[in-house]
Amino acid sequence: MTPVFPMVWEIETSGKAGRIRTRPEEARVDSDSAPVHGPIAGTDIADVAGGTDTVLLDVDGTLVDSTYLHALAWARAFGAHDLTPPWWRIHRTVGMGGDLLVGEVCGEDVEDRLGDRLRSDWADRYRELLPEVRPLPGAPELVDAIRSAGLRVALASSGAAEFTDAALDILGMTRDDFAAVTSAEDVDRSKPHPDILGTALEAAGGEHALLVGDTVWDVESAARLSAACVAVRTGGFSEAELREAGAVLVVDDIGVLAQRGWRGVSG
Repeated sequence: MTPVFPMVWEIETSGKAGRIRTRPEEARVDSDSAPVHGPIAGTDIADVAGGTDTVLLDVDGTLVDSTYLHALAWARAFGAHDLTPPWWRIHRTVGMGGDLLVGEVCGEDVEDRLGDRLRSDWADRYRELLPEVRPLPGAPELVDAIRSAGLRVALASSGAAEFTDAALDILGMTRDDFAAVTSAEDVDRSKPHPDILGTALEAAGGEHALLVGDTVWDVESAARLSAACVAVRTGGFSEAELREAGAVLVVDDIGVLAQRGWRGVSG
């Protein structure tokens, strides 16, 4: 079989926030085993996530259409300090936590000098944009489908609890609709570290998780938890990128997932 070269996300822990960079890592694929980071064949959820008892849902870019508004908020926060990183670079980091994003986009010197101020400014700018956030179709239906299959459903977001609650309002849902709701304040390290996922899984009372997310950071955090990740394209990452990162299945949006067969996932 032809070797594949998955993307590996290296985390450098120097400074106040870890800096993340990518590097290709050669991985030989034997016919007897699937590649650690490669896609797993299958079109239904049960084909790629059998044995799961808990489905973890990312929020921004997965349940609500907020990714580009987050990028705009960050661009405005950076601009207020005469920092002008290109928008594409900001977008590519939305989905990792703000504790890592500043250093990734502008470098550790900016993180050391302005990190906390930039995160505060970003939050202020994003609050201004909240009226423009729209739900992505299919969230309630997806939750109902997962529950009907006998699975727990929990939210696992790198965002602030304030904005997770705002997203729930936009979706017409509440925390009571989920077995657990976790956000950045619940852990010390954000995605792509697996801490948020592990905390959500434990709080939901589950043991074996499947993550639904929209970024390569979601895919990587799931892999670090030894969990599969089903990815949606609503965060702006391509199918090829998400599969290369290790997503076991990629679909356009959660509306598609709501129509997929969830029964049999719990095994």
